[in-house]
Amino acid sequence: MELSGLVRALRLEGPRDGQPPPAEQVLLQLGLLLSQGPGGAGVLRDLGVLIEAADGQWLFGGRSPAALGELVAVLSGHAAPPKQEQDAADLPGEDSAYAATAERAADVGSVFLRLLEKLEVAKAQESLGVPMVGPILARVMAPIYIFAATHVVERPWTNARSQSVAQELLTSLVRAADCGSVAEFLRGKDEDEEGRFAAVMGILKQELTKDMWKRNPATKFVFSWTLPHVTRPWLGRYLERVLPPSLLISDDYREENKILGVRCLHHIILNVPAADLCQFNRAQVVYHALYNHLYSREAPLIQAVLLCLLDLLPILERARRQQKLPRPTAACDEVLQLVLTHMEAEHRLALRRVYAKALPAFVQRLGILIARHLKRLERIILGYLEVCDGPEEEARLGILETLQSTIEHAWPRMPCRLPVLLKALLRMMWDVHTDRGSTPESVKTALLQGATQCLILLDRCSEGQVKVLLEGVYSSCEENRVRECLRQVQENT
Repeated sequence: MELSGLVRALRLEGPRDGQPPPAEQVLLQLGLLLSQGPGGAGVLRDLGVLIEAADGQWLFGGRSPAALGELVAVLSGHAAPPKQEQDAADLPGEDSAYAATAERAADVGSVFLRLLEKLEVAKAQESLGVPMVGPILARVMAPIYIFAATHVVERPWTNARSQSVAQELLTSLVRAADCGSVAEFLRGKDEDEEGRFAAVMGILKQELTKDMWKRNPATKFVFSWTLPHVTRPWLGRYLERVLPPSLLISDDYREENKILGVRCLHHIILNVPAADLCQFNRAQVVYHALYNHLYSREAPLIQAVLLCLLDLLPILERARRQQKLPRPTAACDEVLQLVLTHMEAEHRLALRRVYAKALPAFVQRLGILIARHLKRLERIILGYLEVCDGPEEEARLGILETLQSTIEHAWPRMPCRLPVLLKALLRMMWDVHTDRGSTPESVKTALLQGATQCLILLDRCSEGQVKVLLEGVYSSCEENRVRECLRQVQENT
């Protein structure tokens, strides 16, 4: 029976030559037609009409669940982005191929929407003799989710229409699963319920391998888009599934892949219990992978790595204490030593800003033990206070915060450094006040207030020496803005 005749039969217009064939036979034939390539648009259109016209008893009965699962896989492959070579440096540049992919994805998504609508209707009619749709939903939800996640965000292979259909498809999936959000769909409604994340990762695992993950350009994006939806306490049970691909992506030579992998690792660190991370030395493996990235010269990657390390270091420190290892092996000292080495010689403003913004957190983490690094840290503070780094002055503000934290934690070591620090702070205050560039007034105020707070802290730890040294400066200063800062230091008790 031809497809048009079959549609009429399913609409109860009467078949031309007997009863319609079994659903699984029709679905498998349609999948074969799609896999052969030409005429895909017509097949998709007819398939959508067929699903809409079909009776639930016919469509979901017999062995059709398996056939539907195979058809969904074929449809997803039909709308997949073009494959690329394993060692390709960039995504293939065929705009026409990507445009065609987006159109196919929109058509396939429309078919999936009709299928889900039919499944929802059948689910409501189960008590009336319609076959159970639970097994069918369990079979098709994961591949349909991966299809939607592939096309829901703007990518080279998407357009406005395909993104809209994919978003509608996600909404329909969540509704069909009786969930309230994509996160609930993936992880389950409560801690005891297993969501669909395991099924999704089971499919992605086939492509998230060393030899395969680059061939499908969508795989890494689907994984990195899906992972943040699964949080604590659910993510811990999937650690063995999500950690290897995150490490694999972060170990790539392309910067964008490194950043993607590091962000995935950061999410894992934040949402998996420390005990699970330390088991089998996993935390050390992640640490060494991140530490190697610190030799990079790219500011976005360094920023992602430092943020990730700051959350990983307490876990390593806890494990070190439990193993009763000597303090000199602390990872925080090792990381800070390398960061300070790079900071001292760095001349690129973007990297100087990233380093300076991260430095206060390292000082807070080490506490009094920052005294081990004071000699080099002092040189960096003096050097960074001298250099204006643009309108927002992020590096200077970060260094002022670092200096404040250092004074608070290592105050016994400050009096001997008072002359050089006082001179550097006063020079910076004068430079900021006399700056006629594009620096906003709010930034200038923040810099002057930061320097003033440093002077107050230095005065406290030096038992009033700063007040004595500033007496002559205050009496001879004629600039009201600087004079007001000095007055705050003089009057502070």
